[in-house]
Amino acid sequence: MNNFIKRTISAVGFAAVMLAALLTNKFVFGGVMLFALVVMMWEFLKMTCGTNYKYSQILSILAGATLFTLVFLYKAFDFPGRLTVLAFIPVFILMINSLYLKDKSRFDKFANLYTALLYIAVPWSVLSFAAFSPEGVFSGKLLLCFFCIIWGSDVGAYLFGITLGQKYGKKLFPSISPKKSWIGFWGGMLTSIIVSVALYYLGFFPVAAKTQTFDLIHCIAIAILLDIAGVYGDLIESQWKRHYGVKDSGSIIPGHGGLLDRFDSALIAIPIGIIYLVACDAMCL
Repeated sequence: MNNFIKRTISAVGFAAVMLAALLTNKFVFGGVMLFALVVMMWEFLKMTCGTNYKYSQILSILAGATLFTLVFLYKAFDFPGRLTVLAFIPVFILMINSLYLKDKSRFDKFANLYTALLYIAVPWSVLSFAAFSPEGVFSGKLLLCFFCIIWGSDVGAYLFGITLGQKYGKKLFPSISPKKSWIGFWGGMLTSIIVSVALYYLGFFPVAAKTQTFDLIHCIAIAILLDIAGVYGDLIESQWKRHYGVKDSGSIIPGHGGLLDRFDSALIAIPIGIIYLVACDAMCL
């Protein structure tokens, strides 16, 4: 019961912070998402590099934070887009720093410093493209819809998987995540579609390009894409954790693990959702 209460309080607190970030103003959004980026990169590097190359880990996180900040400034304050190339400066410093390392016995771990940038910083920086209109007006409704669909999929997959998937049907990816089942996968997809349709009828999906609202077909297509991409995102992080023998990426959310555990699906799913909307010309970035 104590563990249940702890998990419930943590979940409510986490949801409150996310709602504040997505529904208040751009300053709260930028601050919360930048904090999340730094924590996720720190969790990943702690898992993969341990105590090796601490100074280089700081440089990697600094590079990721710089990229997110520059993209945020570009979308929120009409900061010159060409200046986002400044994010390469800490990356170059990171590269040069590798030449001066005294202990290179575990130099293979150094590659994870670059992986953290590609795996976490780049997709997380894309969030600003969904949070701001072409005129720089902040609205987190689209991102809120994305997160609701992703987390709805997770809940559906868990409920269907724990009740039916462990007894019937085949496992989804037993070599990486033994508990995931195909029944859980289809249950997650069904739930994501239900959440998306509910958000559509409740009017949460924002107005798209050419003053037309998202139609129902777009919402269902987005739900399916986010569900599939989210499953892959979950499996990708599971593979990292399995390789390094850890259960959770961190412990910042009591009873739920780290922020990387909470956003692993979103790192793949949200960029895919934005790409879909751009391809369909449903949203003008």
